[in-house]
Amino acid sequence: MKFKIESRFSGKTFTMANVIERLQRPTLIISHNKTLAAQLYQELRDFFPDNAVSYFVSYYDFYQPEAYIPSTDTYIEKDSDINELIDKLRLAATTNLLTRKDTIVVASVSCIYNIGSPREYGHFVFEFREGMRAERKQIIDRLIDLQYERGDFGFHRGTFRVRGDAIDIYPSYQDEGVRIELRRETIKKVSLINTVTGKTTIGWLKNFILYPAKHFITDPAKHQSSFDEIRTDLQKQLAKFKKEGKLLEAQRLTQRVNYDLEMIQEVGYVKGIENYSRYFDGRAPGDAPYSLLDYFSAPYARDWLVIVDESHMTFPQVRGMYNGDLVRKKTLVDYGFRLPAALDNRPLRFEEFMRRIPNFIATSATPAEWEISMAKGKLTQQLLRPTGIPDPEVEIRPTKNQVADAYLHSDVKTLDRGDILDDLRLGKYDVLVGINLLREGLDLPEVSLVAILDADKEGFLRSDVTLIQTMGRAARHAQGRVIMYADRITGSMRKALSEVERRRKYQTKMNKKYGITPKSIEKPIREKLIEKEEETAVEKLFGKKESTLMKVPHLDLDGLTPMDKRRLVLSLRREMLLAAQDLNFELAAEIRDKIKGISFVN
Repeated sequence: MKFKIESRFSGKTFTMANVIERLQRPTLIISHNKTLAAQLYQELRDFFPDNAVSYFVSYYDFYQPEAYIPSTDTYIEKDSDINELIDKLRLAATTNLLTRKDTIVVASVSCIYNIGSPREYGHFVFEFREGMRAERKQIIDRLIDLQYERGDFGFHRGTFRVRGDAIDIYPSYQDEGVRIELRRETIKKVSLINTVTGKTTIGWLKNFILYPAKHFITDPAKHQSSFDEIRTDLQKQLAKFKKEGKLLEAQRLTQRVNYDLEMIQEVGYVKGIENYSRYFDGRAPGDAPYSLLDYFSAPYARDWLVIVDESHMTFPQVRGMYNGDLVRKKTLVDYGFRLPAALDNRPLRFEEFMRRIPNFIATSATPAEWEISMAKGKLTQQLLRPTGIPDPEVEIRPTKNQVADAYLHSDVKTLDRGDILDDLRLGKYDVLVGINLLREGLDLPEVSLVAILDADKEGFLRSDVTLIQTMGRAARHAQGRVIMYADRITGSMRKALSEVERRRKYQTKMNKKYGITPKSIEKPIREKLIEKEEETAVEKLFGKKESTLMKVPHLDLDGLTPMDKRRLVLSLRREMLLAAQDLNFELAAEIRDKIKGISFVN
């Protein structure tokens, strides 16, 4: 399928879309923040409605990395709150890259982090088709190999359930489930189903290709050789610790590695498995990890395109990721919490990133010297907007009586940021205060005034580059204007005001020459990036709205293996927490008692 653009105008993003259509290459667009990435994703999804447009950002709503603080002897265990819907979009992105050439991925800088080998991920596909001979146990074993969990009690992404001769699978990367119906050890029928009602949506598929539930996937056939290598490295590190008199560190490492290996051998996965990824990927010490870039280069070599949006911010982020990660990991290794191989679970170094991408396009209203030097004179200025709106007029006022109302901060969850911006556009509040999140790329056509507080406080957030970017947010409205609150004119302010005035003069001149009347952007408020689900997971599970009347159904434990029981307990705990969050303490207590009963049986 080819890239085919819809005819809409939206400035820089429209230019990007036209380049993609002309080149007809799979494309990676990298943005430095999730809010801007979400906007780009939505715009490109509108431009290319028939193509595979994907979204790839960090899937954590909350993330506390594993760390150790020697000065206070404090070990901080990795803790995170994974947003399952963003995880679905990440998995959809990699699946699209391996199956469709017409793929555009809008990503944050998380695209340079280790996500496992595309070769292993692609190798573990499970293709099943009508008429294929397969026993039920064979299919179940294959699903477990792909990291799908049996969830007869709760059906959610990354699980499957067995009902007689039917097996329902909920792929991690799509919204519909897949049903396999068996008859006499033969697949009779394959169909897509609604994951809530279980009803068929597409009644008959000739075949279906299922991809793994997680990016980090290990081949059981290679486990023994990988385990041997891990144990060899363990002995080397233990010998080093004992030689240095670090007996406590040696004991820590022994317990951690042996536990992890037992878990991987039993269930094929362990929390923190990415720290062993080098062994399972077949990489040598120091080798670069596999990242999203490899999911482009694996099928397309160098026949793909990279666009670095707001490059003056994005490139420095890419440069800085490796060193910060290295300091934390090295401390964990030095004090016996991880093997040295954990250092190879890392983001790419900048030079590794540059070697892996083909020729790239950098876009920025304020490019840095490095991008300009890399362009070797091939620079294009896009000063004229399709709307004809010039850069805004700027007024300077004293800092007294600066005011604030609503608030947008990096602590706000990824998917909630778009909702806050939509509420501003809908007029639910008049003022939005943003901390370093509103200055680049966001198109908010209803915003007619941008106020910069403390504009005379020199620094990163009040540099000439930042001021120019922030003032540009008012250039989406025909009457847009800017107020700078400052008691003096700083050097950064002077540079910014000069550049904005230069652009405004040129734009006004061209509007007069071509008879263009500035007109505000007409931009509908798009559907949410991910619609919030009105039903709770518990309501989906039981199919009832009156949660106070819910009861836990009878569970037949006799037919479950000990491993199945452990997985059931994990599922029940998730549902118990959801019930408690919904203030349905009666149901939560009932699930708790059921968990105790299962534990007693075990």
